[in-house]
Amino acid sequence: MMSLNGSSFLHPSVCKSCRTFDAARRSPVAFVRVRSGPSGGRCRVASDGNGRVLVDGALDEDGSSSSSSSSSSPSVLEMDSKSGGPGPDVYGEDRATEDQLVTPWAVSVASGYNLLRDPHHNKALSFSEKERDAHYLRGLLPPVVVSQDLQVKKLMHSLRKYQVPLQKYMAMMDLQETNERLFYKLLIDHVEELLPVVYTPTVGEACQKYGSIFRRPQGLFISLKEKGKILEVLKNWPQRNIQVIVVTDGERILGLGDLGCQGMGIPVGKLSLYTALGGVRPSACLPVTIDVGTNNENLLKDEFYIGLRQRRATGEEYDELLHEFMSAVKQIFGEKVLIQFEDFANHNAFELLEKYGTTHLVFNDDIQGTASVVLAGLIAALKFVGGTLADQRFLFLGAGEAGTGIAELMALEISKQTNVPVEEARKKIWLVDSKGLIVNSRWESLQQFKKPWAHVHEPINELVDAVKVIKPTVLIGTSGVGSTFTEDVVEAMAALNEKPIILSLSNPTSQSECTAEEAYKWSQGRAIFASGSPFAPVEYKGKTLVPGQANNAYIFPGLGLGLIMSGAIRVHNDMLLAASEALAAQVTRENFDKGLIFPPFTDIRKISAQIAADVAAKAYELGLATRLPQPKDLVKYAESCMYSPTYRSYR
Repeated sequence: MMSLNGSSFLHPSVCKSCRTFDAARRSPVAFVRVRSGPSGGRCRVASDGNGRVLVDGALDEDGSSSSSSSSSSPSVLEMDSKSGGPGPDVYGEDRATEDQLVTPWAVSVASGYNLLRDPHHNKALSFSEKERDAHYLRGLLPPVVVSQDLQVKKLMHSLRKYQVPLQKYMAMMDLQETNERLFYKLLIDHVEELLPVVYTPTVGEACQKYGSIFRRPQGLFISLKEKGKILEVLKNWPQRNIQVIVVTDGERILGLGDLGCQGMGIPVGKLSLYTALGGVRPSACLPVTIDVGTNNENLLKDEFYIGLRQRRATGEEYDELLHEFMSAVKQIFGEKVLIQFEDFANHNAFELLEKYGTTHLVFNDDIQGTASVVLAGLIAALKFVGGTLADQRFLFLGAGEAGTGIAELMALEISKQTNVPVEEARKKIWLVDSKGLIVNSRWESLQQFKKPWAHVHEPINELVDAVKVIKPTVLIGTSGVGSTFTEDVVEAMAALNEKPIILSLSNPTSQSECTAEEAYKWSQGRAIFASGSPFAPVEYKGKTLVPGQANNAYIFPGLGLGLIMSGAIRVHNDMLLAASEALAAQVTRENFDKGLIFPPFTDIRKISAQIAADVAAKAYELGLATRLPQPKDLVKYAESCMYSPTYRSYR
């Protein structure tokens, strides 16, 4: 598209004589450009988007029009009288140099060449014959017309040829930026195969290499440079009806540590799942990265790093930036926009959730989402193994956001089931951190969020010793450190339990506390195993064991949809419990016999609809819903609210 030199800008009015069609070709008027003239007046040009001038007239300062024929200034676009083609290069596009200022201009009506490059409306070879005529696509596409299903088939054929997961990830991101509906159609139809591509574990590598593979900006990057101007930055986003924001500061990306600005892959990936799995419209989703620097020395030295090259801001400077962001979001998008905190470091994650939980609709997926999905898996497992949560003894390796979040939600569920105080329920749950078992003798040195788990007991330094002494029925890993569930640890669990429940939840796969094969082999095939990242089925003594994946994607898309469709203004713990119970109810005996404590992802949209319905019902019950009256059938209503990626027909 042509760029303009000089003082040029878009003008909101269009001349009546050309508002709809050019008489010669009946092409839609795409935009009006107003350009300052040498005499202080302004020239108005209405174009059909193909470089053809439909109206050329002068505008007075009040916006009224006068004929350009009376003006001594040259026409904005001159025609060569001999050839009939364009005259001199008035705009200087071909002779532009780096020191010249140009003004970008845009087409407001998607048609022709621009329609093919609009990811929201592009259908590529699926444009019908009628649409190709109506929207000036003749000659811009090969003559064949194919169905969306055939496009999906072709893309899967191409993706499966890639041997490197990151190549598949990049291909999927390119598709999302060129054909949005086809991207989501592909992801929904092949969710089990593509989920590990667009999210964990591949997204971890994508974030590590984000600067190298960066092609097009996705979402909003808000850095310390924008401090004091965040409200204006949010206004730069083209959509106003935002319903979900996923935001990170990149300090604790999965189990990979501080990736700074390159953590943007996480919000982008999460919101892709909000749409594909939960049916939230893509235009209602906003990924955000808060860039306050990074303490990752490798990134600071990396010439391809895309973020601020400075040490991470902390304290008052950090708090003020985050508060400005939270205030601006509420001012621009309203009180009912869901803000999901993602991959913040422990000290900030808990403080942000506590600080804004009473004033905003906020949710921390690392703390609350992980807790909800793990609780669902435990409820489902006990449904078939027997016993209740209150009958179990839990031991965690890892006492950060995920570990303490899961522990707290389990304590709440035990308290709910047994009518005992939550403080009493916590006594069934033990946590081990990098310094050993968390006990009351360590009270003074413990971080605040660990103190509820400091029980009366002698110190224990080694995990295997803690297993032998505490005698847990459930072992949960959230440490972010790979290979910490050693053979001795798993064998100790198997010696204590006929069906030891072992959850190795750290992401990505390289950080998993143990593999599925190790868990089954060291427990003689008796372990009930699930992990944070996917593992392939394992053959053990002639039996195929299918490890489950405790993926937060089971919970947050449905939870978000439930909050949106009920117009909830706050997230309550009872909503998380409702989501857990709804997910657990979807696990069948057939699933469990294969080793699964979570349902297959093939039914994820139905599962999300059920979770959304139960979360919405709880919002109405608690008086936190604002969308009234309450629908009679919340499941059907949830399904009707879901975004469909099927191509639309154009006039």
